[in-house]
Amino acid sequence: MDREALLADLLSNKGTSSLLSGQLPIKVVMDNQYIPPLITGAEEDMGTSFTSLGHVVDSVLSDQIKTITLVGSAGSGKTTALEKFIVDWAKGDHCQKFSHVFLFDLKDLSCLDSLYSLKTLILQNRHRFDPESMALVLQKPENVMFVFDTLDLYKHSLDRSAHTLCSDPSMPTTISTLVNSLLHGTLLNGATFLVATRPTDSLKFLEGFKVELLGFSKPQREAYFGQFFTDPHVANIAWQNMERTLGFYDFGSSPCFCWTVCSVYKYQLDAGERLPETITEICVNAMAQIVASLALDEVRARELVLALGRVAAHCCIDPYSTCSKERIASSGLKQLLNAPVLIDSLLRVDGVLESDQFVLSFHTQLMQELLLAVSFLLDKTIAKNATELLNTHEGHVKYLHLYLAGLLNSSQRRPLESLLGTFNDEQLMDFKCWLKTSSQKTLESHYKEKHLKAFRLLHQSQNDMLVKEIVTPSARIGISYAGLGLVDCVALNYIVKCLGGMEQFNLYSANNLTEEGTDILIPAMGLSQKIMLSNSSLSAGSVAHIARALREGITKELDLSHTKLGDENLKVLCSGLRACKLHKLKMLACRLTEACCGDLSSVLTSSTSQLSVLDLMFNELGDQGLMQLCQALKNPFCKLQELKLRSCQLTAESMEALSRALCCGQSELRILDLTENRIGDIGAEHLSQALQYPHCNLQRLTLSATALTRRCCHGLAKALRSDHCSLVELDLSVNELGSEGALQLCKALRKPGCPLEKLNLTRCELTKVVFTEFGLILRSGSSQLKSLSLALNRVGDEGMKSLWNAIADPCCLLEDLSIEMTELTDVSTGDLCASLRASRSLKSLDLSNNVLSDASVTALVQVVQDSPFLQEVNLKYNDFSEDVMEIMDQCGKIKY
Repeated sequence: MDREALLADLLSNKGTSSLLSGQLPIKVVMDNQYIPPLITGAEEDMGTSFTSLGHVVDSVLSDQIKTITLVGSAGSGKTTALEKFIVDWAKGDHCQKFSHVFLFDLKDLSCLDSLYSLKTLILQNRHRFDPESMALVLQKPENVMFVFDTLDLYKHSLDRSAHTLCSDPSMPTTISTLVNSLLHGTLLNGATFLVATRPTDSLKFLEGFKVELLGFSKPQREAYFGQFFTDPHVANIAWQNMERTLGFYDFGSSPCFCWTVCSVYKYQLDAGERLPETITEICVNAMAQIVASLALDEVRARELVLALGRVAAHCCIDPYSTCSKERIASSGLKQLLNAPVLIDSLLRVDGVLESDQFVLSFHTQLMQELLLAVSFLLDKTIAKNATELLNTHEGHVKYLHLYLAGLLNSSQRRPLESLLGTFNDEQLMDFKCWLKTSSQKTLESHYKEKHLKAFRLLHQSQNDMLVKEIVTPSARIGISYAGLGLVDCVALNYIVKCLGGMEQFNLYSANNLTEEGTDILIPAMGLSQKIMLSNSSLSAGSVAHIARALREGITKELDLSHTKLGDENLKVLCSGLRACKLHKLKMLACRLTEACCGDLSSVLTSSTSQLSVLDLMFNELGDQGLMQLCQALKNPFCKLQELKLRSCQLTAESMEALSRALCCGQSELRILDLTENRIGDIGAEHLSQALQYPHCNLQRLTLSATALTRRCCHGLAKALRSDHCSLVELDLSVNELGSEGALQLCKALRKPGCPLEKLNLTRCELTKVVFTEFGLILRSGSSQLKSLSLALNRVGDEGMKSLWNAIADPCCLLEDLSIEMTELTDVSTGDLCASLRASRSLKSLDLSNNVLSDASVTALVQVVQDSPFLQEVNLKYNDFSEDVMEIMDQCGKIKY
């Protein structure tokens, strides 16, 4: 068909409006209101995107590809995209290789019963087509394009094997044979086809290139709202509300849905009412407008909705299900089908209404399931109770639960109740009971996906009191909610706001938490005492929103460990850290370097910062980075009490600066962990000097695996003997102190008033003489030691005798003792049991990884059971057989 004739034919089309914008597609195009939805290539070409259908055709057509299939969901704008393509072709904008383009609606074609030749079909469908043009079509099919719409509504199969195909354009045949012969290339071979459809099984019979119509992106939605509302300010208010409450749903990209939202918003704004907050409110208001336009009295309006609900109940069982004339008659709907608003807005008709051969289905699943929910809550004809309804439609519905929850809210169902009368109280109460019972059971479990589903339902209800009734103290809402979609972010945020706060907001391992999702969660994070984001992937935008949540909220603890945060993102985070209520910040293995320490120092020295615990383990801070932090420690505004710097590439070079900071009189630091840094004896000496100053507040010092030798012990011992030392815990494990070094420490421990209560000398190359000395110290009456680890020092049974005697002594205060892997055997069992029986202080004993056998089990179990003081004995990884497992099972205090 030539350009002018085809364009004129489109412009004269008086058919029903498409789902897009509630207007005729050609009107949208010709009024320059068209915003092209996103188009992307098929799976084998993922990553290919196109600006328009004309771009698709120009880019992909070749001798091998003659068919392009456009796939999109209901309301995604397929029909309008096709007509926009044809208008652009007619205006000469693209695809000028085609001399003729023919547009056919496959739904209409499938209703034709007579026999047609291709010539007849073209001439009858487009009456302004002359014989001379027909000759050109037949002579040069490569210059011809057929545009087929609504393949999903085509009645016949596209399976080539089910037809005897034809090749003669003059031969009359069935529509089914004609369409198949065209698409499979036996008729008018060389012609090009552009086919639009919803997802359907018929797609498997079409070769060529497939593209997907994705609908509107967020900026396109903004542009659409800008066109719908003439006032830019109003357009922005409406669009912002859409994005905040609905833009995260998968149907939010549908142009049809955007038109529905705009129409409802305009009605609400014109009436001076607030804008809807949920999908239930939007769809209820849209349905109310449809029902109101019919001008029915309450009784007839109620009958209509119940009839539609019965049809919906049938169609919901199968997404491809339709409703026959007989079922329509039994539903009571037949007499109302002539109302155009029903056909345009809710129902689609396959066939002629006046004939005996027609079926109905719904344009969208959204409205179909809303009608099912409403009809259930109006009376008991759909189902007697919620359990029956939900069981019947289990696996077939997507929005039914949401609507039922939303309709529990009287304000959300009010627009329909004003037209249909009040909903059934018994049905409402039945679903409320179902929701409470199922949600409470779900929230007592540890299943994240079930939790989120319950939250989505509660969000739809928009009922603070109902949330508080359901989310009781027994709810396990501290589990990780990683993997949140935007709809989950909105629901979770709503729940936390209803509860007024959350002890722990756990997003552990949130690898897909987007900037938009984080923005939504700002209020919830701000209301949480602790935020867990460890092992998550965070963009700079997400970090900025977290910083805002910290500034505005009450959060006291934040865990960002293993998030690959980096220096630049930390700089963004610091904007929130300088003025917040945060007390504890964990950033283990966050790829931080020396470059971040200036920002951290500025946070620590801020007069508004309350940060008291900072965990920077496994970051490459280096000596220069620590020196910057030391400057902060000397600032009177710095409130830091605990600093963890394990494996931060530190050496003795930075220990002198740290020592000066500790004894400057301003530092409040009480806990310091320098594990796995090669500070050596020189670095330890600097720290030992600080411990002797009266202004040093350090109480716990961890120097595990820091390349120490016996030479550091003299300074440490001197510090422990100092009158000003406040150290109560010292960890020197995994260092080569040897017996000589350890004995120097023992001399300090003998001094009355030595403050040390916990000492860890695991794997320090100790010998029997050191164990003997510790036995004497523990019995001396002057030692304050309550926890002692001498593990991984292989002294054997003889080395232990002094310790056994000490444990039994009433002067011994020891509560925790670890002698793991010291080569203890059954020879010691008698002395060990005697000392445990006599001990009045020991609570925990670690005997793991020794050489105890079955022979010791009975005696050990007996003494542990009898002891009123022992709480735990670890016997793991000894030489026990399965024969004694049952004996150890009898004592809950024993780990094995």
